[in-house]
Amino acid sequence: VMFSTGLEGKAIALRFDISPDIPRQLVGDDMRLQQVLVNLGGNAIKFTSTGEVVVAVRLLERGMRDARLEFSVRDTGIGIAPEKLTHIFDGFSQAESSTTRRYGGTGLGLSISKRLVDLMGGDLQLDSTLGQGSTFRVWLPVCQPETTASTGTPQGEAQ
Repeated sequence: VMFSTGLEGKAIALRFDISPDIPRQLVGDDMRLQQVLVNLGGNAIKFTSTGEVVVAVRLLERGMRDARLEFSVRDTGIGIAPEKLTHIFDGFSQAESSTTRRYGGTGLGLSISKRLVDLMGGDLQLDSTLGQGSTFRVWLPVCQPETTASTGTPQGEAQ
């Protein structure tokens, strides 16, 4: 729903790929994560005119009380030139000066997203090829709520 306005008039398939081994209950900062994913997904849609945007989540590691997840947003959009990648997370920075005129925006979204991911103890990285698209990856540590042996439900939650 949040991405539907950006999809209007574009030949883009929006896909969600959520690995089935993701724990059902996790503890993390869902509001910050949502802000990051909405920004990355919105950018992917904005800079893609045809093809697809894929938002994915996969489990990287799982311990007794914690897990490490990878969230990714991949698009088949305009991509970013290699020489621009080093400054893409700087505030008020965009890949090209013409990007602001053509697509709009301030260049703050990626800087804010990077800062939020850092605050959550994670990492945000980018792979991109000019003219072929980009993949933003967010690695985050999360906790799994403790469960009681008898019911299998998280402590402090109603059944």
